[in-house]
Amino acid sequence: MTSVRANGVELGTEHFGRADDPLILLVGGTTMLTWPDGLCARLASAGRRVVRYDLRDCGASTTLDPENPGYELRDLAADAAALVEALGARSAQLGGIGVGGMVAQVAALDHPETFSALTLVGTRPVAPGPADADLPDHDPAVMSALFSRPLPDWTDRDAVAAFAAAGAGLLGNDPEQARATAVRIWDRTPSNDPAVHAANQLGMVFSRIDCAPRWRHRLGELGVPALVVHGRADPFFPVGNGEALAAEIPSARLLVLDDMGTALRDSASDRIAAAMLDL
Repeated sequence: MTSVRANGVELGTEHFGRADDPLILLVGGTTMLTWPDGLCARLASAGRRVVRYDLRDCGASTTLDPENPGYELRDLAADAAALVEALGARSAQLGGIGVGGMVAQVAALDHPETFSALTLVGTRPVAPGPADADLPDHDPAVMSALFSRPLPDWTDRDAVAAFAAAGAGLLGNDPEQARATAVRIWDRTPSNDPAVHAANQLGMVFSRIDCAPRWRHRLGELGVPALVVHGRADPFFPVGNGEALAAEIPSARLLVLDDMGTALRDSASDRIAAAMLDL
């Protein structure tokens, strides 16, 4: 892992593969660990340079005040484009998961010369907040159960891990994978501030940034190959969101994974890598 300065901020990155291979840049959603190690390694073994990174106010990237972020969605999109240049590449295949998928969509639209292909996982074509009328919103029963739980002591590593594992089943995810990821995120959080730990674990900073203007009506402008991956068991962004993305991006194809919820499962790494390499 290393820090790379791009667009005026330090972005925490991790590199897989050879520096002279074609670049795949993976946007954290919000931390880089939302992209499984096995998937990154599989892509690298196929001759790709893979770099996954943390968004601002997450992980090893510049962290100021996650509760009052002083930047917008388009700043995060500009970070992605600037990072490609800072890494010495002319262009990159771009991947985003969850809220990172929103960053990836805007980055590909705003910087078409920088990104040669797009992978969008478990995301939707509108910002956090109310969904468009034709898009399925969060499952209300799941959201009620998820957000009615008492929050852990964010400075207690074991409590945070148990909280993540307990919520995983509601989100269609693997509890043990969620526990292990939460521990890794906790261990690499550079502050013991509870607000920073909460931001790293929950990605709540994204609900506090300005995501205007809308970009859904621009998706038809995307002229690069695109892969949309979505879990059929995703209650947060139900699969209709992925179907809408695939329908509105001209060169997109849809890969629906029946046993996937909100998170990429380690067990699906080979299948997803093969689809990404086929772009």
